[in-house]
Amino acid sequence: MSTLHHAPGPDADAAFRLGLAVATTGALAALALSVWAGSVTLLGATLFALFGLPVLLVVVASVLSVWLGYDKRAVDVTVASRTYTEK
Repeated sequence: MSTLHHAPGPDADAAFRLGLAVATTGALAALALSVWAGSVTLLGATLFALFGLPVLLVVVASVLSVWLGYDKRAVDVTVASRTYTEK
């Protein structure tokens, strides 16, 4: 018997957006604090903002999507497309 998967609702959408906003704001605030304290140079902070922050946001988005239930449908689509191409 297959399990029914319900699509995440508007509360999950709001939680996803809030989670990304909190992660972005927290990372930028920690980066600014580190530059202000002198533990990171301005060049290091710029490099992190350009290369490290997008990686951090992808990781946060991945964790949030699994936690909020967005991943169930993506798995179903991959399995369906794999069986369709095998025919």
